[in-house]
Amino acid sequence: MVRLGFIIGFIALIGVLFSGLAAYRVHDQELMLEGVAMARAIDVHASLVQDRLTERELLARVASGLFRAPSVISASMLQPLRSSIYAFKTDFVVASWFARLQPNELDAASKELANQNFPNPMIRSFDDQPLDVSLLNRAEDVLMDVEPRNKDTIGFPGRSYDRHPILGPMFERAMAEGKPVASDPLPLLRADGPVGIVLAAPVLQESGTQTAGFVTFSYELAPLMLFNDDLSLFSVVLRDPRNAGQELVAISRDNIVSRMVGSESPAPSMVRKVGFGGRDWSLAYYAKSRAVTRPQQTAAIVAAIGLALTGIVCGLFGYVAYNNLRLSREIQVRIGFERRLTAVIDELNHRVKNILAVIQSIVTRTLRHGSDMDVARELLIGRIHAMSNVVSLLSESQWQGVKLKGLFEARAIPHAERIAVSGPDIAVSARAAQSLSLLFFELASHSDEGLSLVGKHPHIVAQWEVTGEEPEAIFNFRWEEFNTSEATRRADSDFGLILLDRVAPEALGGTSKRFFTDVSYVYELTAPMETVIDMTERDRTEQLSAPVRRGR
Repeated sequence: MVRLGFIIGFIALIGVLFSGLAAYRVHDQELMLEGVAMARAIDVHASLVQDRLTERELLARVASGLFRAPSVISASMLQPLRSSIYAFKTDFVVASWFARLQPNELDAASKELANQNFPNPMIRSFDDQPLDVSLLNRAEDVLMDVEPRNKDTIGFPGRSYDRHPILGPMFERAMAEGKPVASDPLPLLRADGPVGIVLAAPVLQESGTQTAGFVTFSYELAPLMLFNDDLSLFSVVLRDPRNAGQELVAISRDNIVSRMVGSESPAPSMVRKVGFGGRDWSLAYYAKSRAVTRPQQTAAIVAAIGLALTGIVCGLFGYVAYNNLRLSREIQVRIGFERRLTAVIDELNHRVKNILAVIQSIVTRTLRHGSDMDVARELLIGRIHAMSNVVSLLSESQWQGVKLKGLFEARAIPHAERIAVSGPDIAVSARAAQSLSLLFFELASHSDEGLSLVGKHPHIVAQWEVTGEEPEAIFNFRWEEFNTSEATRRADSDFGLILLDRVAPEALGGTSKRFFTDVSYVYELTAPMETVIDMTERDRTEQLSAPVRRGR
């Protein structure tokens, strides 16, 4: 009996040791997995915050670039921009135009505000106190126009914000650096209003490099921080740039409160920095308690099962082995998923940067100095619509190419109903699709808008063919506008000529030519099929979109 008890006791001891070891291993692995999931979730959140901030800074840059300020003494400077700024983002609280006025221009500005029916056209300080013009010896940044105009904003025009403790230094820095600058957090609209950030972009005078004024956009802070709900793994706060010992916490989507951070306060799990308005902002992430409780609960369950199966050594060993194998597979799957997700994000960032670079080039070329604003705006919107259409088509195909005939849809190019399309419906690569979409828009937008010499709209024929055998196949494209001539066809813009003669051929590795015949205008493009299809890009996309395999 003693010997049997010793054996049973020894088996029980082995079972307890194995149960404890299994519990410790599960706890450690689950804790590691929770840490990986937490870090990944925080990185994704910080990336989304940075993307939102970059979009809003891009809006400020585009808005300041669209400005033409022959005379800054105007209370309707935002009128030409209203459709553009609402087309980008509509979550700003207030968009404003601040004119940089000399003391001798303040009377004229007051009269202009009165003509626009603002309730208080008098030029005054930011706290509504009158300004003594005789004591002024420098330019004043006066609010001349706001959007939207409602009961909360209609009383703001006429105020000078040079002496404002937050906006004044922001204007000085924006004027010195010549680029958008963000302010410190401050209440918007009123003293007890929502906490937000103001982004100011300097606008230069048409003749010279002097600052004519500033375009500003005010945003509530809570939506920019992407406020998390109760189901998230963490809570996020913003380190207050005004005070290192304070943090700004989003209690709800419309409520931001400040709290003190002392030496006894818990340290954040992670800190990430994001850039906005020429400044670095620190986001602190605090893990919630349940993220630590789950590994402990899992370890306790494993220990209970191990103790219950202490008398069955083989069953205990089988359970531990199976449990370890299951956990190992889960780790491999999660690690593989993280690597695949990182590769996909890198690829997406690369493609988004390329698209943004193309859009920046389109905006710069279209809105060049001296261009007609109405024509330039129409061309800019059309070119961006063309880019948007091709991006939509690429997303639908998971970036594995676009059917060439899909680039001739009516939503992408004008006069689509007058274009006769013929040719094999080949799938072109993402890079080729972007270039061809802009090319087709330029050709269609410059076709005759009136009647031709024979009293009819030009008849347009777009046709292509593939000649030769792989890998020497050649793509031949021909665009021909019948019943038109050099005298009746609308002249190509500078951007259009660069696109037709250089950008599109170079992007496809081919050549192009354009000419007039007796009865038509012709544009021809020739390129190797290996650059039009780009199998390397397709293979890379297929690898990224393939499902993650479970480890063995």
